Amino acid sequence: MSRSSPPPPAKKMAYFPKIDSTAHSSAEFRRVLWTGEHSQLVIMTIPVGGEIGEEIHTVDQHLSFTEGTAKAIVGGEEKQINPGDLVIVPAGTKHNFLNIGKTPLVLYTVYAPAEHNAKTVHHTKEEGDELEDAGKDEPPSWAKH
Repeated sequence: MSRSSPPPPAKKMAYFPKIDSTAHSSAEFRRVLWTGEHSQLVIMTIPVGGEIGEEIHTVDQHLSFTEGTAKAIVGGEEKQINPGDLVIVPAGTKHNFLNIGKTPLVLYTVYAPAEHNAKTVHHTKEEGDELEDAGKDEPPSWAKH
């Protein structure tokens, strides 16, 4: 599938007031909020007992956790993650985040460069996996890889 998408964003500030509230109010597993030429902002909600899923990206990923408790497994290292924590996953590093708490795990993440289609909304992990496996969640062609 081609990496068709809207044109690159204007060269101006992207402002997200109260990003923690924005992330909290989203029930989708994954929603892209903004995509630039060199990075992408995504919010995620992982249900109780759920996980992001083991993966390896070709891009760096910064994850900021706003609600819930997670077990991070990054490059074979395990760590408990709590609200207010930030985890950086370097490109090429196997990782997964599991919701081990009693409430949804809510986070926002920055990929550098973009990892997903600029219009991505995945209501569930299964939907996201299916679209990714089918090549229907590719970053924009103008994103710098």
